[in-house]
Amino acid sequence: MRTSRIRTAALAAVTAALALGLTACGGADADSKAAGGSAQVTGGGDAKGGARSTNASGGTDEAAGDGTTAGAQQCRGDEMLLTAEHRFAGQQGDHLLVTASNKGSKPCWVTSYPTVKLGDVDSTALPHSKKDNSGGDKHITLQPGGTAYSAVNLFDYGSKNHTAQSFSLALRGADGHDGPSYSVHIKGDKPQFSWNEADVLNWNTEKPYDF
Repeated sequence: MRTSRIRTAALAAVTAALALGLTACGGADADSKAAGGSAQVTGGGDAKGGARSTNASGGTDEAAGDGTTAGAQQCRGDEMLLTAEHRFAGQQGDHLLVTASNKGSKPCWVTSYPTVKLGDVDSTALPHSKKDNSGGDKHITLQPGGTAYSAVNLFDYGSKNHTAQSFSLALRGADGHDGPSYSVHIKGDKPQFSWNEADVLNWNTEKPYDF
């Protein structure tokens, strides 16, 4: 009887110790999982924080297209690549596609429409097109490598017209005053263009008449 009681007591002690050990292991695992979960949350928080930062930056870049980049200066002609292409020559919609690309290292903005003087015979700046969309007073901010477009609409009535292969262009400031003028030569299969009347479109982030 005494031996049986000793064995029973010993068995109970072993069972209790085993249960205590399992509880301790389970608690350690739980602590480990909790710590791991905390690390994952922290990591997730950093990742989300990074994502938010990236999105905010991307959002700023997108807004920059609308002219809200803080600290951007007005684009200068000597930091821009100005090109022109004669499109739809001799057809309805005949125009000079003007492209301005920011080759500088910082964002800059253009506004309104460029001041254009065609050839050597027209010393008067072309007017803004009456058919253009409103809102040309907004700034279009160009990130480095960014591009804006304008167009010179050409109206050739076939007599008493002028012809040229280049024109001068000046960027217009927010106060309406012109910057320095730059000579722009026409690219394309038909660089020569003719006109009796002409006008200019506002700067845009998309090519006008791109159909």
